[in-house]
Amino acid sequence: MTCLLCQRALINQIKLTDIILLKKEIPTICTECSSQFTKLSDCHCMTCFKEGILGICDDCHRWQEKGSKPSHQSLYLYNEAMKGFFSRYKFEGDYLLRKVFSNQIKLFLKGYKSYTIVPVPTNKERFSKRQFNQVTGFLDDAKVTYQDILIKKDGIAQSKKSKNERLAALMGFEIKSKVKIPPKILLIDDIYTTGATVLGIQKLLYQKGAKEVISFSLAR
Repeated sequence: MTCLLCQRALINQIKLTDIILLKKEIPTICTECSSQFTKLSDCHCMTCFKEGILGICDDCHRWQEKGSKPSHQSLYLYNEAMKGFFSRYKFEGDYLLRKVFSNQIKLFLKGYKSYTIVPVPTNKERFSKRQFNQVTGFLDDAKVTYQDILIKKDGIAQSKKSKNERLAALMGFEIKSKVKIPPKILLIDDIYTTGATVLGIQKLLYQKGAKEVISFSLAR
């Protein structure tokens, strides 16, 4: 077996007995690659997990003033290693990389069994190029049950917009027809930037009758 990121052999990091007895998850990347990803510390915004903030950050205060209810959690800092990972996974379409963080996501979601998992969709143009949704790729590999109830209209990618453009943009999400809105929803996205995407969807779901909508992303 080799590391999915650098192709180094993983043989020294895996015990044969672990494989036979299924004692633990088999690693998909080597310890050197794993060390390049930084988990978020305990010092972060209470409502969006922005690193280095005590209490609630200015962005979340502004969202609250607009009537939004930010309630977000993330696992990792969006550093250069994570940027490189998503470049290969999302933009180069390396579908094998869905396996790199699926176990961490699965472990996190175990604490939210009373919530309906709803992935943030991608638009048709990017889906046709990539042939997969990066969020449902994680969830499918982790064998997490979810409801695919949202549609994303075509538009400019968030990464191509300025911060002001992201904040001002109408997100263009819709709920699929004849969908019964679950009372408690956990939105899953890949990266949290300004919060515009998940909070735009949150507002839509509240308007359609949801009682509680929180969110999670791999990176922040």
